[in-house]
Amino acid sequence: MQDSQFGLISIIMAAYNAEQTLGQAVTSVLNQTYPNFELLIIDDCSKDNTLAIAEKFRENDKRVRVIQNMQNSGVSYTRRHGLEEAKGEWIAILDSDDAWASDKLEKQIKLQKETGGDLLYTGSAFMGSEGDPINWYLSAPPQIGYRKLLKQNLISNSSALVRKELYEKYYVSGDNMHEDFAVWLGILKSGKFAYGVDEPLLIYRLSKTSKSGNKFKAAKMNWNTYRYMGLNVFSSFYYECWYIVKGLLKYRNLK
Repeated sequence: MQDSQFGLISIIMAAYNAEQTLGQAVTSVLNQTYPNFELLIIDDCSKDNTLAIAEKFRENDKRVRVIQNMQNSGVSYTRRHGLEEAKGEWIAILDSDDAWASDKLEKQIKLQKETGGDLLYTGSAFMGSEGDPINWYLSAPPQIGYRKLLKQNLISNSSALVRKELYEKYYVSGDNMHEDFAVWLGILKSGKFAYGVDEPLLIYRLSKTSKSGNKFKAAKMNWNTYRYMGLNVFSSFYYECWYIVKGLLKYRNLK
């Protein structure tokens, strides 16, 4: 894709002790067919070689920027730090242990031009903790509104492409809930819709040590997200039941 008139996309990548996976994640960004982006790697005071690996990529590609937190601060603060440094009108997020298909941004840009959407997402493929592919993918419905999203967060954080002004307006810091879920809910609650490319353009790494890898902790964080959004106990319980059922069906395919 040679046309870069869509504008600059700022890709935020929070990284902490990610030396084993950072290279794959960054390479998948640099291989994008849409070239007009900046990649912000924000190191959260890693204790391994994460920073050195990031600096090597920066030396070889001027689109890469490396930023350091002053102290270890957690992922939601680290993403906010990246947001404060971002220069683009659009934000994409890629976790340092995930990866993209090379045409991920290009296909989302095409869909944005067709729909005029402010929040876009894709389907997700999956890999094990060692990078081994899993033969199943999570499809992306063509359109999601607020009520539908409450039942299941189908907008994977690393698949999102969102207008910066909206991401800033609804950004949430707090590692005791699914902060990305809260951001998407805030945007859609305002009356907007999210639009999906039903292709596995995100490759999501499954890890038992991640926040979402601990199922009990993830369920509690999901509950906290509903409560943060202002849902009462009864509504939260209703949607939490949907979350549990949808989650069981999803992870049955990932075994």
